[in-house]
Amino acid sequence: MHTGGISYACTQCEKTFSCQSSLYHHMNIHTSKYRCSICGKCCRNSYDLAVHKQSHSQEKLSKLFKCNVCCKQFSTQGCLVVHSRIHTGEKPYKCHVCDKAFSQSQDVNTHMRVHTGQKPFKCNVCDKAFSQSSTLKVHMRIHTGEKPYKCSLCDKCFTTSSNLHTHKRLVHSDRTPHECAQQLQTS
Repeated sequence: MHTGGISYACTQCEKTFSCQSSLYHHMNIHTSKYRCSICGKCCRNSYDLAVHKQSHSQEKLSKLFKCNVCCKQFSTQGCLVVHSRIHTGEKPYKCHVCDKAFSQSQDVNTHMRVHTGQKPFKCNVCDKAFSQSSTLKVHMRIHTGEKPYKCSLCDKCFTTSSNLHTHKRLVHSDRTPHECAQQLQTS
């Protein structure tokens, strides 16, 4: 279906949809309306949940698709194919604007926002907008004060893992944990 550039974006993840009803059904994943009582996976509707629950049966488990490289198992051939691209480096989906390649089709859709300038993920506190839900999630930590990444050497906390890695490289690169602890006690 052609929507004339209009798309409906999930506020919880990277997915966009061409029609509002598809977004509505997708949101069930985030609201846990159709949650598997065995593993906790959330599905879009009752049919998808019923199909998923079959994956827990012994018959289904004996028919898993196994990766020849890392032995990880998948319930469908399609999931195995997508996973295998990690090992092969295959990137069959290309951006028609800049020829950047991706291993999954949804990654092209997300990437296209670089070219369109679309920013469907809006902060409900300060109205800033972002092209990716993950960027909005990190941004929200400014408002909540959440710092989930803790340095194991000095207990300082950071909003992103990259800030933690930079901190460790600059502050602790040539020190032992004992030296760092001593410095904390004297400061």
